[in-house]
Amino acid sequence: MIHYIKRNDLEVLKYDYCIENSVQSRIYAFSWYLDIVADHWDVLVLNDYEAVMPIPWRKKYGIKYVYPPYWLLELGVFSRDEEIDINPFLVMLFDRFKFVELRLNTNNVKVESDNLISRQMQMLSLETNYDTVFKKYRKDRKKDIQKAIKNDLIEKWNDHPEKLMNLLKNNVGKRTPYIVEKDYETLLMLIKKCIKKRVGEVLSIYDTQNNLVAAGFFLKNKDNITILVSSTDFKNRKNGANTYLIDRAIYKYEHTFKTFNFGGSSMQTIAKYFLSFGAETKQYQQIKYNNLPFLLKFFKR
Repeated sequence: MIHYIKRNDLEVLKYDYCIENSVQSRIYAFSWYLDIVADHWDVLVLNDYEAVMPIPWRKKYGIKYVYPPYWLLELGVFSRDEEIDINPFLVMLFDRFKFVELRLNTNNVKVESDNLISRQMQMLSLETNYDTVFKKYRKDRKKDIQKAIKNDLIEKWNDHPEKLMNLLKNNVGKRTPYIVEKDYETLLMLIKKCIKKRVGEVLSIYDTQNNLVAAGFFLKNKDNITILVSSTDFKNRKNGANTYLIDRAIYKYEHTFKTFNFGGSSMQTIAKYFLSFGAETKQYQQIKYNNLPFLLKFFKR
């Protein structure tokens, strides 16, 4: 039987054990991660934590709804059973909430439903050596790397996360005004927590004048590396810095991880860029459910 468990009533050790040992294990689903990024969250629990589905939620106009927090790429159902049926979880979810927007994960079995839409992310296999991976880069990526080398760009690991935050806010942030200061504060808190737990690293790229031209934060979970956030200096984009950033991360992590996750995008221009590193497209589903009364149908807009 599936139970709806409030965060305050959650048996955290059992919950995190389920996440850690599940086939679908993702760092975003651990209790400490959700405590940072989600305004509120509860869990759908099968029996005695045989499977779990974390549910981040907010309240607006007195209505509770499920939403995808920033800095969180995949959730869904987690279990040791790779064929776990997610339908019973969706039934209870839709019974509890009239509005749901939430990402599942690439390991969840696909479901046919009008309330689920297909999304894409790009992933690169690291199960060969770096030279083999590099050969699959497209010509423009190889040219970017040559530019970076010609411009004597310097990689610096374990740089101060505040520098990444400033670069992100002053560049990507200006094109994403819906991400507000509170969201950046949450991200900084998350990055520091991940660094403390040794599950995340900052990589910075500097030019010869010691200007920060690119930076990114990489999450480590089991055999997977994920770019959580990255940015370049938009005023200085002809030196191949962003490609060099990703390439240096691939070079470092190729020895100890099996998969490099680009974070994913269904936008063709971004997806095309990620695919140019030799990545492949993986499908996942996103829940889009709106059963609000007619007058409230657009309350999230």
